Amino acid sequence: MYTHEDLARLQAQSLKMQSWIRQQTFSPENQKTLRRFSSWEVSELIFKINQSTFRGRLAAEPDLPGGEVEPDGRQRWFSLEEINALRRKMKINRKTLMPPRPAGKRAFRAAIANFKGGAGKSTVALHFAHAAALDGYRVLLVDFDPQATLSHSMGLNDVAEDYTVWGIMARDLIRETDRMNAATTGAASGTTLPRRQIPASIRDLGLGELRHNDFIKTTAWSTIDIVPSCANAAFVEFASAQYRHLNPEWSFFAAVSRYLDSLGDDDYDLILFDCPPAIGYQSMNAVFAADMLYIPSGPGYWEYDSTTSFIGQLSEALEDLSGFGATFPAGKISLPKAFADVRFLMTRYEPGNDLHRAMFEAFRKVFGPHVAESPIEMTRAVEQSGRFLSSVYEIDYREMTRETWRRARASFDKAYEEFRGSMLAAWDKI
Repeated sequence: MYTHEDLARLQAQSLKMQSWIRQQTFSPENQKTLRRFSSWEVSELIFKINQSTFRGRLAAEPDLPGGEVEPDGRQRWFSLEEINALRRKMKINRKTLMPPRPAGKRAFRAAIANFKGGAGKSTVALHFAHAAALDGYRVLLVDFDPQATLSHSMGLNDVAEDYTVWGIMARDLIRETDRMNAATTGAASGTTLPRRQIPASIRDLGLGELRHNDFIKTTAWSTIDIVPSCANAAFVEFASAQYRHLNPEWSFFAAVSRYLDSLGDDDYDLILFDCPPAIGYQSMNAVFAADMLYIPSGPGYWEYDSTTSFIGQLSEALEDLSGFGATFPAGKISLPKAFADVRFLMTRYEPGNDLHRAMFEAFRKVFGPHVAESPIEMTRAVEQSGRFLSSVYEIDYREMTRETWRRARASFDKAYEEFRGSMLAAWDKI
């Protein structure tokens, strides 16, 4: 028989191995760092200009960042900060290299969500974030998944649960309850409703006093921040159910949306949510706050079945939320909840596999134009990036054959370009 004590002992054994694993995954200092990018990558893959044109501009304008030069002088290597400085200062054919962004709009929010574990949600969120950063966008990641794969991939390991989505929701409960208690009701009679009580066990945690920036952590990518997750935050589903009993009028599903409303409209360009493989308090907060729903799915029948169940149960859950009424406090998002766009993205796709091609066609027949035309292909480079908690963009192409690396990157580049097109079309609708 095994009890919680045995599970705690197994965890203790695992923790002893963590430092070694981090050394294999990240730098010897257990801190993730971002590599430099070659002038070939910067010109042809990031700026999408001819490499000779790029080198000519660097030679003609010595005030531009020059990067680090290899000893043989053949190649220059640029940091992300230098790439962004080049993007701001350079124009090609009188056109800016800055990415398009609708004027006067807040950051666009996209939720990467599905029921099925292993569908590639964290992989897609990680690669889209890195591709967007290389595209010049400022990105905020919000990790809703207690497995914390995205947080670990971004180099965040020692995270306290107070500074995860759970902390945001508990903080929102306290603040919303205080707001409701302070609001006068029944003005005609001069009476007020009974005060809603928050137990000292929650209030004394001090979460109500936390500022919105307290939840945001920096990463090795200078233009990507993250609200991280951790395994200790797995109890959020149980805690949230208890919190709703403390204040039945608390609109728990809008907690993260209200938190994001407190950010400046120009703080970020893109906010990406990595959702847990379930419909619960965390995932409902994610989809409710999202402008666009991106649903990755593997190419198997069971994944198709799971995706069908996911959108059905999500529809029912959102229908239940819409019954709360327009007067229920839901931040800046109105009820019933509506998405500017919904997209399905096939992952782990092998173009030479007959079953995969058949499932891709089945998705397109059922979901039509909502299916992304560029699936994520399964390649050796993709497998390696997952094994080392890194994206293809972080892997130095010199660590494998350039063709292998290019094929993997091309798959994510196409998927991101399609995502960006959908995002820009939907951005005007919010």
